[in-house]
Amino acid sequence: MSDREAPRRRVPGPAKPSRPAGAAQRRPGPGARPVRRPGDARSSAQQTLRLGSPRPRLRMVSLMLTLVLLAFVVRLLQVQAVDASAYAARAEQNRYVVHTLAAARGGITDRGGVALAVSEDAYDITADPTMFTRKQLNIDDGPEQAAALLAPILGQDQSAIVDKLRPKNKNSRYTRLATRQTPQVWKQIKDLKSTLATKAGTDKSTANVLAGVFADPSSQRVYPNGDLAAGLLGWVNADGQGGGGIEQELNKKLSGKDGKIRYAQSGGREVPTAGSNETPAVPGSDVELTIDRDIQWAAQKAITEQVEKSDADRGYVVVQDTRTGQILAMANAPGFDPNNLSKADAEAMGNAALQDAYEPGSTAKVMSMAAVLEQKAATPLTHVVVPNRLHRGDRLFQDDVDHDTWYLTLNGVLAKSSNIGTILATGQLGATQSQANKVLYSYLRKFGIGSYTGLGFPGETPGILAPYQKWSTSQQYTIPFGQGFSINAVQAASVYSTIANGGVRIEPTLVRGTKGADGRFTPSPKPQETRVVSNTTAETLAQMLESVVDDEQGTGIKARIPGYNVAGKTGTANRVDPATGKYRGYTSSFAGFAPADNPRITVYCAIQNATSGSYYGGQICGPIYKQVMEFALKTLQVPPTGGRSADLPVDYKP
Repeated sequence: MSDREAPRRRVPGPAKPSRPAGAAQRRPGPGARPVRRPGDARSSAQQTLRLGSPRPRLRMVSLMLTLVLLAFVVRLLQVQAVDASAYAARAEQNRYVVHTLAAARGGITDRGGVALAVSEDAYDITADPTMFTRKQLNIDDGPEQAAALLAPILGQDQSAIVDKLRPKNKNSRYTRLATRQTPQVWKQIKDLKSTLATKAGTDKSTANVLAGVFADPSSQRVYPNGDLAAGLLGWVNADGQGGGGIEQELNKKLSGKDGKIRYAQSGGREVPTAGSNETPAVPGSDVELTIDRDIQWAAQKAITEQVEKSDADRGYVVVQDTRTGQILAMANAPGFDPNNLSKADAEAMGNAALQDAYEPGSTAKVMSMAAVLEQKAATPLTHVVVPNRLHRGDRLFQDDVDHDTWYLTLNGVLAKSSNIGTILATGQLGATQSQANKVLYSYLRKFGIGSYTGLGFPGETPGILAPYQKWSTSQQYTIPFGQGFSINAVQAASVYSTIANGGVRIEPTLVRGTKGADGRFTPSPKPQETRVVSNTTAETLAQMLESVVDDEQGTGIKARIPGYNVAGKTGTANRVDPATGKYRGYTSSFAGFAPADNPRITVYCAIQNATSGSYYGGQICGPIYKQVMEFALKTLQVPPTGGRSADLPVDYKP
């Protein structure tokens, strides 16, 4: 029998438990445990579940948590240690803003403290373009929505504002939308910002498109008297800098020094609890001029009316205190309103009284006579035979009127304003014409011709006076009667103030002093004084100038003022046209001072190219002199002297 066929041996199983004797087989009752059947043991063994060990899973979870925590630690180390400064700087940049605190510009007043130029509160409207991006507002048309709100308030084109809010430089954080806006304009924008911010706080679908709009405190220049003394005062440009006149000349003193403020902001509004750093602005100094507003008004009114009546190119009036050299008025016509530069004529925006260079004509003869008297070449009573024509050099000279031979005194030469008589008188200044030229040139220079006045005014001309060695043949004879060299109006007034001040020239001044932020007044430096001619010569010239006005043969009879002795001189010169450089038209003028025997005030008037009516200086400038001088004498309460006129003879019988 093979192994495969070998009989199986039965392995005896465990013995069955025997039922206790006498135990009856009972049917289970309620609540009795069911009787296990013989097959139940095998079924129970087959249904038992055995759980695996939990340790591997716990290790996996622990590892994952460790990796997550490690990632957090690494990120925290990067933010708080490695890149801490960069993140802090970025947060600082987004949180804090810096604004300029504009310094208050100093005011300009007249000699009596009357305001001529003041500054009022204003705002420069600015924006941060990075606050209008989709990243900040969650909308694509932030600049367009903001521009639609701002354009009607600022009075600007909507597309121009959009271009500023969406600049080519994506990193730009500053743009200026408008300058020098009124407080009312900024209040409108601020109210809109507040409304949008409130709505955005409750409605997440609303974007505060004005959160990036800010305002830098600034100031707006205002001229309370409109065009009064505009050429003298100048104006302030869009950058807040003086653009002309005193505003430009004293810009540094007037401007002060801007400050800065740095504060935290959120949503375009300041966070009050975050604190701020501020560098206060230092206000500019106030400037007090020598100008008298009332006299300035009278001078400006008179010259404006005459320029219009004569249909002239322009005109100027200068009023000066003969004792101090201070300018009391400097009027130009036509003028402009510095409050509204957009309507101003560019040619009228300067100060022509200092910037125009022109040939003075016969008003300059007083300098020739001063040289003759000071050099003792003649006296007021010296006889001068004045022919109808005088041949000198390459020219044939004549007076402004055709006449037979005149038999005049030197006083009469000045009174009748004879060109021929002046040539003959100045010819006595030297043994030769060259020597005479040298002497005359030295006196012209001492009177300030060819030099700046000392005012330091922007654009001022020193005039033109060639050295005597370079005088042409004709200039040797035209310069004595006021042609062949040029001056400005203030220089002309200063010549007469020098005679009125006893022969001592005082540099003209326009500024009495300044007052700083501390309220302390600092007077201007004392002007330079120069002796030009002796007091005797000056007094003699004053008497001769009286004849121009008082004598019936004089050319200045329209400048007479009842109760006052008046010294003056007319002028009518050929005018060089600036456009062509050739003579065209005339320069009409009148200069003088009063009272003649105790001078206080000098008035000079000039009108360029009068084309309607008379063009003679005595006819159109003499009345202006009278009108302005009378007003100035009353304003300064200068009483009549009561003295009698010198009444020097004008002519003689041969």
